[in-house]
Amino acid sequence: MTSKPIVEQDPDDELYEHYRFEAGKGQQPLRVDKFLMNLVENATRNKIQQAAAAGNIYVNDVAVKSNHKVKSNDVVRVLLEHPPYEYLLEPENIPLNIVFEDDQLLVVNKEPGMVVHPGHGNYSGTLVNALAYHFENLPMNSSDRPGLVHRIDKDTSGLLVVAKTDQAMAYLTKQFADKTSEREYIALVWGNVNDDEGTIEGNIGRHVKDRMQMAVFADEAMGKHAVTHYKVLERFGYVTLISCKLETGRTHQIRVHMKHIGHTLFNDARYGGERILKGTTFTKYKQFIENCFKTLPRQALHAKTLGFEHPTTKEFIRFDTELPQDMQDVIEKWRNYSKSHTPEEEEA
Repeated sequence: MTSKPIVEQDPDDELYEHYRFEAGKGQQPLRVDKFLMNLVENATRNKIQQAAAAGNIYVNDVAVKSNHKVKSNDVVRVLLEHPPYEYLLEPENIPLNIVFEDDQLLVVNKEPGMVVHPGHGNYSGTLVNALAYHFENLPMNSSDRPGLVHRIDKDTSGLLVVAKTDQAMAYLTKQFADKTSEREYIALVWGNVNDDEGTIEGNIGRHVKDRMQMAVFADEAMGKHAVTHYKVLERFGYVTLISCKLETGRTHQIRVHMKHIGHTLFNDARYGGERILKGTTFTKYKQFIENCFKTLPRQALHAKTLGFEHPTTKEFIRFDTELPQDMQDVIEKWRNYSKSHTPEEEEA
C-alpha cells in the first residue's frame, strides 16, 4: 500500500489505496462485493456496495459495480478520498520491553496480544504506535512501516528487530530475504508428533475459500516457497512441545505448516486449535482443556531466539528470551497431567 495518490486526477480529488488484493490462480468467478467481504475484516456488504456505487472499487484499474465478477489473477483495489488510517500514525506512550539497543537498531520482546502495525481495524495500541512515540525519524520499510524489518502475529509473543537507520533497514532486510538470519520459535501443538525432528516444505498462500487463513499448496505455481525445520522438545501424549526454525518467513508459516502435517497449534482459533483435537470425551479431560485455554488464551507460539549480523560491526549477534508466563504455566499443566494420564489408557 501507499499513502500517495494512486489515480491521476485533479489534485483536489486525490484517491488513496486502502486495500489491494490479487485473486489467486484458482479463483472461481465471484462477485467483487463477496470477494472483498472475505478479505476485509469488519466490513459489511452494504458498505462495500456503497463504495462500489461511489466508484471506489477497481478491478485491474477499472472502476466496477458490486456485481462485477472477480476472476483468477485479477487485482482488486479499494480507493478512497482520505489516506488509510494506518498512515495517520498517532504516537502512543506504550511501554516497550527492549532487550537490546544501540545507534543502529533495537530488539524488542513483544507481548502477546499486541498488534505489530496499524491496519484492518487496529489503528492504535500497536508496536508501531509505541515506536513512533519513543523514537524519531525511524526509516520506512517497503510497506511504509517505520522501523519494521519483519513482523510476528498479534497473539504470538517474542523477539523482533527494529531498524533505526536506513543503513540498518537495508542490511537487516537483506538478511531476512537471503535467509541468513536465525529465528527459533517454541510451539505447543496438538497430538504426538511422530518424528523427533523433521522439515516441512510447501508453498504457502491465501486459502482459496477462507481468505482469513493461509494454506499449503501442492501446485508450485501457487503461494510462496516456505520451509520450516522442527524438533521435538518434550512429549505429553496429547500435545507436543516443539522448536521450529524458519528458513523462510511467510504469513502464519508455523501455524499453517504444523496444521498441514496434522499438528495444529494448541488454542490457535484461526486454524481450529481451540477445539479438542486429541484426547477423550471425558468431562474431567474437557475441564482440564478449558482450564488450559483460560491459562493460555491464544495460540501457543513464542519467538524465542533471534540472530543476525549487525549492520555496522558485522558481528553475528543472537538474542534469547524466556517463555512468557502463560506458556510456561500451560506447559507445566500438561507436564503434570501427562504423568498420570495417557491417551491410550483413556481411549481404551
